Amino acid sequence: MTAMEDLKPTITERRRLTRNSMYRYIYEAGVPVSKQQLANAMEFSLPTVHQNIAELLEADLIRPGEMQKSTGGRPAVGYSINEKIRYSVGVAVSATQIRILLTDIRQNELAYSEIDISHGDGTYIGSRVTKELDTFLNERNIDRHKVLGVGITFPGVIDQENDSIILSPTLKMKNISLSAVREQIPFRTFIENDSTSGGAAEWLGLTPEEKEEDFVYLFLENGVGGAVFIDGKPYLGSERRSGEFGHMCIVPGGRMCNCGKKGCLEAYVSAFRFTRDLGIRVEDFFTGLKDGNEEYRKLWDEILDYLAIGIGNLRMAFDCNVILGGYVSAYMAPYLPELNRRCASASPFEQRTEYIKLGKYPTRAGMMGVAWHFVKEFIDSI
Repeated sequence: MTAMEDLKPTITERRRLTRNSMYRYIYEAGVPVSKQQLANAMEFSLPTVHQNIAELLEADLIRPGEMQKSTGGRPAVGYSINEKIRYSVGVAVSATQIRILLTDIRQNELAYSEIDISHGDGTYIGSRVTKELDTFLNERNIDRHKVLGVGITFPGVIDQENDSIILSPTLKMKNISLSAVREQIPFRTFIENDSTSGGAAEWLGLTPEEKEEDFVYLFLENGVGGAVFIDGKPYLGSERRSGEFGHMCIVPGGRMCNCGKKGCLEAYVSAFRFTRDLGIRVEDFFTGLKDGNEEYRKLWDEILDYLAIGIGNLRMAFDCNVILGGYVSAYMAPYLPELNRRCASASPFEQRTEYIKLGKYPTRAGMMGVAWHFVKEFIDSI
């Protein structure tokens, strides 16, 4: 269901664009906006503002907000979007878990769940996602008619043109039809790479000033990937493989990687160093590290060394900010000074490391980014 089904059709597309621009202004303001503020900021006449506000109110897309402070006389009514008019769902599929996030159209988190799965679930992922999603929505009494769609992230190279997952090393999947996954899910479905979606969420969370700066996003989970944002837009590459940073070779002939090659960055810094190799959860590793476990400390020192190499390569190639994301990054704040030191000592050009930043959404970014696909469609349709 789109927003247009809640609105009376306009006489012209120009009228619709006027209404859409007014809704976007209210959405982006984040605080109640009066009719006079809309008229002044957008250079619309008050009759035009009155007409469009009335249409948006009738469709329940906006609601009267708090009364704004008055400078004298009757205070103006402020208008805010109705963020719960629709929901969007983001699903992250990994080798060990299915994670589900429900958001409103402001991407506020409404519900979240993690489901452990066996490594062999990859080929049946469509039916498994459908089962877990059905349970998730039922337990929370979510009105399915209000769900705009379900976005799903996979850790792998996705060919949107041919509707397939070309390769997912961590899921042991190759040349999997996306339509075979999609047809099992009773909602509109969009499928994207996990790190591409994570980078999109981090970009959305930046301030207008920050969005003017280029950045690369390094995604640290069971797999290692990334995204590149240049001039406020993702650079996907000619084959949509941009950002596969985990498969940069940093040690020729080194550790075996999930992709079948040796010496990839992913083989040295992914969460599998804790979960698969040690047989423990990521949170248990960092708890043990904090408690002084010597084995964990030696492993973490090694991981930081290789992570510094990877970050240094990205800085050398792109000369911009490097944002660290993925659920491993959620534990990295106490160790960021040490990582900065290693990056600075390895660089031939600079000692400053302010370009290394932790993402704002370490555990939810991929799900938020892929869920935004349907929120954006909804906003565009008004």
